Amino acid sequence: MIGERAFSLPGAIPSPSESVWYLGPVPFRAYALILVAAIIVAYIITNRRYVKRGGPSNATLDIAFWAVPFGIIGGRVYHVLTDYQLYFGPGRDPLDALKIWQGGLGIWGAIAFGALGAWVGARRCGVTLPPFADALAPGLAVAQAIGRWGNWANQELFGRPTDLPWALAIDARNRPTGFESFDTFHPTFLYESLWCLGVAIFIVWADRRFKLGHGRAFALYVFTYCLGRIWVEALRIDPANTVFGLRINVLTAALVGLGALAFILISAKLRPGPDTVFFREQVKRP
Repeated sequence: MIGERAFSLPGAIPSPSESVWYLGPVPFRAYALILVAAIIVAYIITNRRYVKRGGPSNATLDIAFWAVPFGIIGGRVYHVLTDYQLYFGPGRDPLDALKIWQGGLGIWGAIAFGALGAWVGARRCGVTLPPFADALAPGLAVAQAIGRWGNWANQELFGRPTDLPWALAIDARNRPTGFESFDTFHPTFLYESLWCLGVAIFIVWADRRFKLGHGRAFALYVFTYCLGRIWVEALRIDPANTVFGLRINVLTAALVGLGALAFILISAKLRPGPDTVFFREQVKRP
């Protein structure tokens, strides 16, 4: 049990002392580099899965051209809207809302806007979206697993104080108000990263076992991610707005997860089996 005192664990996970490096006047930020790596890995996994399922290889890059920027913008918009007190009001600078390199991307906004961008890209390529979304699902989970290390680089979004062997050491300047006397905290970035890797493996298995199609693999990703996000979010101590006493992200995860589960059950009944239509011109019109 943790008392009201400071503690330090020699074996704790260290936080990086630097998250920005300079090549002359040009800054290289760990958060941005990690996001780029996550996007590249997601692209590679998605393209391989999409082609294997029967989709055209040239479509993945074209869709990503629209989905990635839409997703980044959406993720930032969601974060700013749900944590508006960090950017607006007395003593705050609204221009900080544009400083995405300092961290702050909401996965819910990223998925919603990214899906819109993917829809635009798919229409321009003349392909149907569900098969692409199903191919994307595990790659997106792996990308999230990588992306969470950006929180580690920025020393942000960690959990409650703990003295567990895998506790995360946080510098005094990054500890929230009321937790200044503690040195080590739950590494929620690591918990979520490991969960997302597990989600990716589970989706690949389920897809092979049950021949998921028509968006069900993607919906399964959403559902399983939401399950993990609820318990990880409950550990976090960063300031957050609440609804009915719950952190907004907890409530959002619960609602989105239920929606994804409902989609899986309904879709499996109405459109069982894998996708066979990959091009819009093949879609039968009434």
